[in-house]
Amino acid sequence: MRVNLLGAPIDNLNMQENVQQVVEFVRSGNPHTIITLNPEYLYRAQNQPELMKLVHEADLVTPDGAGIVWATKMAGIPVPERVTGIDLMLNLLPIAEQKGWGLFLLGSSPGVAGEAAEQLKKQHPALKIVGTHHGYFRPNEEPEIVAKVAAAQPHLLFVALGMPRQEQFIANYKDQMQVPVSMGVGGSLDVIAGRVQRVSPWLQKLQLEWLGRLLKEPHRWKRQLVLPKFASLVIKRYILKK
Repeated sequence: MRVNLLGAPIDNLNMQENVQQVVEFVRSGNPHTIITLNPEYLYRAQNQPELMKLVHEADLVTPDGAGIVWATKMAGIPVPERVTGIDLMLNLLPIAEQKGWGLFLLGSSPGVAGEAAEQLKKQHPALKIVGTHHGYFRPNEEPEIVAKVAAAQPHLLFVALGMPRQEQFIANYKDQMQVPVSMGVGGSLDVIAGRVQRVSPWLQKLQLEWLGRLLKEPHRWKRQLVLPKFASLVIKRYILKK
């Protein structure tokens, strides 16, 4: 079942239910897309219909971020829990290893995807990583990247190009790539590669991961300005109208 938050559909599933849905997607063999929806993307989508369209066209939309979970509560349509891109990705790895699924890692700075692949292989020795490529490519180089992904025939494609570029890339080329499951994962490859340290578990538990990321990466402060704007929009839409 899906809920609707500020015009965007969100699947009302917990982590394990999302994982099971991905298993079903892979089993079908047809291309599917996943969007892990965060407040920044949803706020921008209010005034950019093309971004909202991508959410509506996605086969699975997860609540990525404490802000989305909070907003669904304020709207009276609470979702079970936060399901971030990196957490969903990590929860899929043991299943991918067991079932022999192939993974393709696309994005981040040159070298990062390869380093991330090495780290994942250390944790999951039988994991099949069928390809990697950095995200520093120009629009005219995209056909070459798409052909590389298609030739590798992965079951899972993790794209780390940042929102909304990663979602746009997946939507533009999913039919050509024919990957059963494609998902944007933002900065996840940098974390897995060890280039960026994820915030402490206690901050994650308190749903303050955004604060930890801001303290570690002060240059993100302009992006974080979206959070109070998003909160204000939710309050006006769902609280003050009551």
